[in-house]
Amino acid sequence: MHLRRRLVDRITGSWMVISLITILLLPIIIGAGLYYKSIPILEEHSLWQLITSSEWSPHKGNFGFWPYISSTLYVTLIAFVLSAPFCLFAAIHLTEYASKRFVRIIHPVIDILAGLPSVIYGVWGILVIVPFISKHLGPIFGEKTTGYSILSGGIVLGIMCIPYMLNMLIEFFRTVPKGTREASLSLGATYWESIKHVVIRHSRPGIVSAFGLSFAKAIGETIAVMMVVGNRILVTANPFDAGYPLPALIANNYGEMLSIPMYDAALMFAALLLLVIILVINLGFRYLIHKTQKL
Repeated sequence: MHLRRRLVDRITGSWMVISLITILLLPIIIGAGLYYKSIPILEEHSLWQLITSSEWSPHKGNFGFWPYISSTLYVTLIAFVLSAPFCLFAAIHLTEYASKRFVRIIHPVIDILAGLPSVIYGVWGILVIVPFISKHLGPIFGEKTTGYSILSGGIVLGIMCIPYMLNMLIEFFRTVPKGTREASLSLGATYWESIKHVVIRHSRPGIVSAFGLSFAKAIGETIAVMMVVGNRILVTANPFDAGYPLPALIANNYGEMLSIPMYDAALMFAALLLLVIILVINLGFRYLIHKTQKL
């Protein structure tokens, strides 16, 4: 019996190690595969030319990825700016002010929003956000637009990020010890001062982590953004103009990649770029988490 238990423990421990190593190697394996498939285009064009050029003409062998990179970052930045403050204050309210009954009601709603397929958000964006921007918001700013724009993509993407980001922030705020709050109040601090100087300060690494994971996740969203962003190859600072993010490029053209020379390598390079951007963002937020832990 004792021998059997030791054997089970060893097998379980081995599987844990194998699982951990597999998880650690997955990004390397994926990155290596994408790089291998991208070699033909990297041999034909310099990395700097591919990243900075705005000329996209696959039939002529021109593959400039800057319009796609800029659109990806622009849409994601709008989504982050719209969703992050909303989620932060909503999480504070749900953990510090809301009644337990209200929290029990709102949690299933958040879970439902998190579980909705992205295509539903895309259809909703076409039916609501696109006409609103075209008929109301655009004219206010003197912009003539179809509504299919970077702003539409950012709004839809921001709404998609809310349940994911909100759930993480709620869990981080709940980790703050109750005694710490009470000690602050006993020293004469108001309830808001206690939240600002104790709860938020204690949760800063978690807040940065939630923002970073949500930002990285938002960059890779495809279907909903692709349905409302306009899918036009353009470098612009105007949010009312159409854009063309990297995920949309891959999804829209994957079926044609074997019909044009170098096109398959170009799309694999687009996927590699997306992976590198997400990796850099994650590393940046990890650095911020490390810095906030020292404060």
